[in-house]
Amino acid sequence: MWRARARVLSRVRALPGVRRYPGTYLATTAAARRLHADADGMAAWVQFVGHPRSGHSLVGALLDAHPDALVAHELDVLRYVEAGFDRDRLVALVLRHQRARVAAGHTSGSGYGYAVPGQWQGRYRRLVAVGDKKGGRSTRRLRARPRLLDDLRAAAGVPVKVVHVVRNPFDNIATMARRAPRLPLADHVDTYFALAATVDEVAARLPAGDLHRVRHEDLVADSRGELAGLCRFLGVDPGADAGYLDACAALVAPSPHRSRDQADWPPGMLDDIAARAGAHDWLAGYRYDEVGA
Repeated sequence: MWRARARVLSRVRALPGVRRYPGTYLATTAAARRLHADADGMAAWVQFVGHPRSGHSLVGALLDAHPDALVAHELDVLRYVEAGFDRDRLVALVLRHQRARVAAGHTSGSGYGYAVPGQWQGRYRRLVAVGDKKGGRSTRRLRARPRLLDDLRAAAGVPVKVVHVVRNPFDNIATMARRAPRLPLADHVDTYFALAATVDEVAARLPAGDLHRVRHEDLVADSRGELAGLCRFLGVDPGADAGYLDACAALVAPSPHRSRDQADWPPGMLDDIAARAGAHDWLAGYRYDEVGA
């Protein structure tokens, strides 16, 4: 008997997830079993890509407020996919992470609140769309290992629906620089466009119709319409719960924040950013001096 148990234990320890994240892997075992039947109803896995400081956190919070969606805030689920976690453990991780996040108040490091009162954050009615909001880090992981997207699709067992939140690049770069002031502004510009190139590479690997872009400025201008379109993309009904769209719209700021005005731009850098942005069609129309964009 003890030899059989030893063989089982040896096989468990050999699993990639146990080797890399033993505590997390074992802690999600019971929850994964409980969630198995609910996870069978999944229709899509939600994966964010893009740049940090673009508004992904807001969009993820609004999706998580839907009764049929469960979207974690910065779980960094791709690292667990890389470690070999299966579907049910990934769902268990998302649920555990988001419940803790909501219980702690659901605020950002700068104090911005992402709680949507009266809605479904950190819980669900049905598991239709499940995922994780970690745009910048996920994009870096996909740049280093493009096949992670295929691994995620295989682990989840459902289509991977990619969400890309786009913000005025001048505001985006300025905010990135403000959060990491020790790096030269030029480094943030290079990082921004390296991530932009990866986003294009990810988009090229996706089946038609599996990527949805949300312009932050459009979300501010028409919160209900933009969120409803995103819900339909993910296969959840935006009208499934009375008051959902209105409650989410109340969380969205009345106008985009112009971080670009606080940055000290060296001579020639604005022109350089504008020229490099021209290589990406999803940045079309953005200018430094455009009011409200």
